Amino acid sequence: MPRVSVVIPSYNRAGVLRRAMLSVLKQSYRDFDLWIADDGSEDETEVLVNRLKNASILPRIHYLQGANRGVSAARNRAIRQSSGEWIALLDSDDEWMEKKLERQLAFADSQCEYPLIHSDEIWIRNGRRVNAPPSYNKSGGNVFIQCLPLCMISPSTALFTRGVFEEIGGFDEDFPVCEDYDFWLKLSSWYPVGYVNSPLAMKYGGHPDQLSTSRPALDYWRVKSLCRILEIRALNSKQRHAVLAEIDRKSSILLKGYHKRGRENDAQELLTLVHNAQFSSSFNS
Repeated sequence: MPRVSVVIPSYNRAGVLRRAMLSVLKQSYRDFDLWIADDGSEDETEVLVNRLKNASILPRIHYLQGANRGVSAARNRAIRQSSGEWIALLDSDDEWMEKKLERQLAFADSQCEYPLIHSDEIWIRNGRRVNAPPSYNKSGGNVFIQCLPLCMISPSTALFTRGVFEEIGGFDEDFPVCEDYDFWLKLSSWYPVGYVNSPLAMKYGGHPDQLSTSRPALDYWRVKSLCRILEIRALNSKQRHAVLAEIDRKSSILLKGYHKRGRENDAQELLTLVHNAQFSSSFNS
């Protein structure tokens, strides 16, 4: 049984998947297996994976095909079929530094109280290195409130235990986007997280098929996640007030956009969602 199972979900990404896979196969730490979760690709993904699988000295490369059900379903399927004690995620358009797993597992061995360890990353946009905005500055410890505005933990830097994945119930397959934001909120509302203060991954963006650019109104899904956190977690007063404030901020922006575009049904759906969450929070406080 490998200590780490690495999971790369992919959908029609054969053009960049090779880079991601090679960055895994070149890791200085070797006790891992690699799972490619193909989410219904119609390109040369299978050919690429088999070519690298046949050429690799690492025998434990697994290729899982499935219907196009979204990134959460692809990740969940691979994680549940794998057996590693730790799960490491990598998006198909990103890549790791050579000592990524080595550095994080050394951290895990020295500070075993953290069920998730993430790191800094280097941003590449349209082929050029850019500085991430200050709002994306990362850290460790009790980061729940810090995670409310934005997705502060990049999937491609995340290493977490199988136990915490099972405890949370996996990634929500009803979320077409922001499923990682939802997962990190659930996790950080229960546990502190570990952080390696070095860039251990390269995060690529700017391409047209990127989920965060191809799906409108990402904050709707973040509001939905925030509303549910109020229902499923026994938050302290500071956390609850921070969640309510973030719901108010995000929903106000969304409502302005809905009204401007005449999307009154969407506006009413959002208002109902927020009202129910506020009522639930008031009732449970």
